Amino acid sequence: MSRSKDASGPGSQEPDRQEMARFDVGALKLARVYAQAILESADKKGCRADVIGELGRIVREVLPKVPGAAAVFSSPRVPADDKAALLDRLFAKSVVPTTLHSLQVLARHGRLEVLPQVLEAVERLADELDGRRQATFTTAVPLDATEQERIKTEFERQLGLSLSATFHVDPELLGGLVARIDDTVYDHSVATGLVRLGEKLKQRSIHEIQHRRDRLGTA
Repeated sequence: MSRSKDASGPGSQEPDRQEMARFDVGALKLARVYAQAILESADKKGCRADVIGELGRIVREVLPKVPGAAAVFSSPRVPADDKAALLDRLFAKSVVPTTLHSLQVLARHGRLEVLPQVLEAVERLADELDGRRQATFTTAVPLDATEQERIKTEFERQLGLSLSATFHVDPELLGGLVARIDDTVYDHSVATGLVRLGEKLKQRSIHEIQHRRDRLGTA
């Protein structure tokens, strides 16, 4: 049986609920409420790390590879029971019961489209409970795991904080390294060791830019 097209006209499109939720302050507050409930449930079962890891894998690795599933989860036209059945088929054998239950609750309440925001809220709340601060490091060139750990450790030592670190790359960043911890921005001058690393990253960035120009000139 073929499905009829939306009768609202050929030029109309259904709003992207996931994109709307991304910028909806109400959705972010709601995500924090769900995140609190998920963490409380996970802590009672002693599986917080499993739940956070599995939700992260689902949001960042599984759903991007299964766009059809993401569309079903975000569609208000798909009954909650159908979404729950899909969740069972996809994840029942690969996640702990608390993770699956959390997904089922979101499905029953018609809130699966805010799953990425729920994950962010879960990770942030877990960091707060463990005394970690959110840190975002931006570098001009990609870093390997050893370099990332060195930067994180040096900032923790200098600031006396425990950090949860995320790394991004911005090729236009001439200073080599910029860190944002909560609402405070630091450059690589925060520590002597980072001055040297920042200069090293800056030189690597300049070298890569020059290399690209040379290749273009040869072509």
